[in-house]
Amino acid sequence: MSPPQFFFTTTAEEVANTFANEIEGKNVLITGTSLNGIGFEAARAIAKHANLVVITGYNEARLKLSEEALTNEIHTVKIRRLVLDLSSLAAVRKAAAEVNTYPEPIHVLIHNAAATIGPFKLTVDGLESQIATAHIGSTLPLHQANPPQAARVHPATLRASSSPLAKATASAPAKPSKEAYETMDAYYQAKSAMVLMAIELSKRSNGRINGYSLEPGLIHTNMNQKAESVAGLQAIGVLDANGNPSSDRFQWKTIPQGAATIVAAAFDPSLNAIPGAYLADSTAANDKIAAHSSDNANAKKLWDVTEEIVGEMFVFDE
Repeated sequence: MSPPQFFFTTTAEEVANTFANEIEGKNVLITGTSLNGIGFEAARAIAKHANLVVITGYNEARLKLSEEALTNEIHTVKIRRLVLDLSSLAAVRKAAAEVNTYPEPIHVLIHNAAATIGPFKLTVDGLESQIATAHIGSTLPLHQANPPQAARVHPATLRASSSPLAKATASAPAKPSKEAYETMDAYYQAKSAMVLMAIELSKRSNGRINGYSLEPGLIHTNMNQKAESVAGLQAIGVLDANGNPSSDRFQWKTIPQGAATIVAAAFDPSLNAIPGAYLADSTAANDKIAAHSSDNANAKKLWDVTEEIVGEMFVFDE
């Protein structure tokens, strides 16, 4: 049988239907599931087939809106809310402890949440907010929540792998500097870190966890509509002078199209043979990773720095 073919226009629901047998019976945790986002859309597509979908967010009210939307559309879905603020290590540890009380094991972790692209901001732990949320807060659950055999972790990234601005990632997390801060540089570094950690995770986990990173594409979600994000996105031509998506240099995806690669990374069984892979348009695309985002020395250094920041060693059972 020929492998399925996916394209720029493929939707999350189409990918989920293709891998329905892989999704069936699985318990999935997805971070960043607010309405009008690709995390929510991925949850919606997966929930039609999965046993349990845990949706997370730091805002309880918005989390309830997402739950209501899912249960109103999919009457058989089993949804569980988890309040999770990835910008706080204490909050992550608390949420992980709650997950460990669940009667169901978590088979798939999808790390989709990200901090707002905007001015310099420190978290309660003294970390720069973008890399704290996208990378450090998403890494800690690997140790805290004791994932089962062959769980998969899929950080979602946007155009980070091709950015030359991401080269300082390995040392940046521990040394946030307001003077050196540049909004889009910080964004690129956070996303490049996710690519590097997926690669290093796959090496160190002894087959217990396969990590993947991906390029969902440019999508006009609630994230880039926030006031503090607009200036940075206008500066690189993603948004026009009126704050609308610019098609002069970029091709945009819809939210369902953007969420498609998340679902593929989570459930395409062919990816078992290439742990650490990077995906674009729902297909493995390692040739699109920039050298600094796939460098083994960078990946190891970033892993070590991350362990120092969280104060824990990530040790996987044989």
